[in-house]
Amino acid sequence: MVKSLLAEVNISEGRDLELIAGVRAELLKQGDVKLLDENTDKDHNRTVFTYTGAPGAVLEGTMRLAAQAIARIDMTVHKGSHPRMGAVDVVPFVPVGETTIAEALEIARAFGRFLGGLGVPVYYYEEAATRPERRSLVDIRRGEYEALEAKLADPAWTPDEGPRAFVARSGATVTGVRFPLVAFNVNLHTRSLELAKGIVKAVRGATGGFTCVRAMALELPEKQQVQISMNLVDYRKSPIHRVFETIKSEAAARGVAIAGTELVGPLPLDALQQVLEFYLRVEGFSMKQVY
Repeated sequence: MVKSLLAEVNISEGRDLELIAGVRAELLKQGDVKLLDENTDKDHNRTVFTYTGAPGAVLEGTMRLAAQAIARIDMTVHKGSHPRMGAVDVVPFVPVGETTIAEALEIARAFGRFLGGLGVPVYYYEEAATRPERRSLVDIRRGEYEALEAKLADPAWTPDEGPRAFVARSGATVTGVRFPLVAFNVNLHTRSLELAKGIVKAVRGATGGFTCVRAMALELPEKQQVQISMNLVDYRKSPIHRVFETIKSEAAARGVAIAGTELVGPLPLDALQQVLEFYLRVEGFSMKQVY
């Protein structure tokens, strides 16, 4: 098994298709990384690029992508329903194959130093966190871009890399190393954000739901729907099917139907196996049957 690395870069642009194409072109111009998924959402005003390659190639591609996005995205005019703090908002690296967490951390920190050198404040999270209160993306991004200037003035929030001063155009970036999470969204046939927030409380770990689920309610104006947007940070402990069935039940109790679901980025095969075994009741199923 070869050493490989997966990156899942979130940029704060989901409407300007020409800009997004330019960022993609920078990522792919050397031909040394494989783009697995590109998810663009107009309501979120966000695009997520997911790709793999040798660790060094992923680092170089991510630097090219980030430099292009920083040059072209202006956070002073950014509006969208998804939480965000910077033009290049979140950059997680996930070790694949024989790549170790320690090796992935070297890549994450090299990227952080690069971005800091471009004049962008950078925070390390998850396995790369420099202190306990910075491990969670939710904690780092609390208050979003609008609160960033005040946060940077607080000594407790001095960036790990880059300037301490507020950079209005680029905002700040969070990067690190994490377990392969599942980004799973459920859209509801209603425009009631309050109703969606009530369902979020039933599934989010912080409010008594599933331990490994981070969730929030978002408006989807273009679809005239609301969304339960989630990260299943450990699908082994909080499987997709259990979370989905809970949302389905909570929505039905409120007289609302599910409009559809979304998987953002790649899905680990064993997470898919859990779903197949639950819904199809397949006996003796093995992922070796998938080709």
